[in-house]
Amino acid sequence: MTQTLQEIQVSLGAVFEGESTIPNSFGNDLAALSAIKKGVILCDRSNSGLIRLTGEDRIQFLHNQSTNDIKRLQPGEGCQTVFVTSTARTIDLATVYATEEELLLWLSPGQNQSMMKWLDRYLFPMDRVKLTDISAEMAIFTLIGEGSEDFAKNLGLEGLSSQLEGNHTQFNLAGEEVRIAVGNGLGLPGYTLIMPGTSAGKLWDKLVKKGAIPAGDRLWEQLRIQQGRPLPKAELTDEYNPLEAGLWSRISFEKGCYIGQETVARLNTYKGVKQRLWGIKLDAPVAPDTPIIIEEKKVGKITSSIDTNEGSLGLAYLKTKVGGEGLKVKIGESTGELIAVPFLSHEYYEGKQS
Repeated sequence: MTQTLQEIQVSLGAVFEGESTIPNSFGNDLAALSAIKKGVILCDRSNSGLIRLTGEDRIQFLHNQSTNDIKRLQPGEGCQTVFVTSTARTIDLATVYATEEELLLWLSPGQNQSMMKWLDRYLFPMDRVKLTDISAEMAIFTLIGEGSEDFAKNLGLEGLSSQLEGNHTQFNLAGEEVRIAVGNGLGLPGYTLIMPGTSAGKLWDKLVKKGAIPAGDRLWEQLRIQQGRPLPKAELTDEYNPLEAGLWSRISFEKGCYIGQETVARLNTYKGVKQRLWGIKLDAPVAPDTPIIIEEKKVGKITSSIDTNEGSLGLAYLKTKVGGEGLKVKIGESTGELIAVPFLSHEYYEGKQS
């Protein structure tokens, strides 16, 4: 009998928390971290949302709903884009993959139902667009590590190394059809694999046997914070706009009207960014929402944090006027130092604010 994905993961040491269908850990976090430097790790991201858009107006429709220039995408290309409210408050950071017949919208975990409702609000009877939530029937894996390119070549996946991030191709792998895209949503070397859920167990087994080290959600969260990728309900909420979240490079300032465009343009033109997302190195664990204090005044707050074998790390919003990288701050009983994180557009930000 063919084993399911979870059965295969359990056989490899996976531990699940609560009702989660994603392994929290394989008990190998240190080995997996080491593997990233020379090899590749394999993460199950099947709890992510995935929406399919079909119909003649799909490109124009999605172009009008988010911050990036979707109309420039050719089949086989992809990009990250931000969904914001009419007042430019952040909803989600998503990845769009264009094919000849559809757009695939890869969302953060747990965002598929709310995004379906959000998009449906702006769908008019004359729009030739069909939205389909395919999250439950598909699986998504990410490969992460400096050895990703060699790993792909060993799998016989030729032509990926020369592609730009977001570019994607349909491959037959282990007898299963899988879409493989350059990039993994973290700004680290690697790939994203999208496949039918019925193929997931077979493909996971194949990738592990080829040398990929399985890694759980706890390690993925550590990498997310180290990189600075913002998530809904943490860094992406109705308190912040995408410029404050450091997502400048996921915004087209040349495209036409989209939801929230006027506010984003005004913030950009008049240098209206009053707070900014930073990485923060902590001397002790700190709970999210803990205020950051300088000279007995609140200047920001922690949005995410995690304790690692190398110390505690977090993400935090701080008022721009208080300083930047290297700033020492007080957070509850802990102290912290602001650090730059790779995922956020610091250089672009500095150029806009100078």
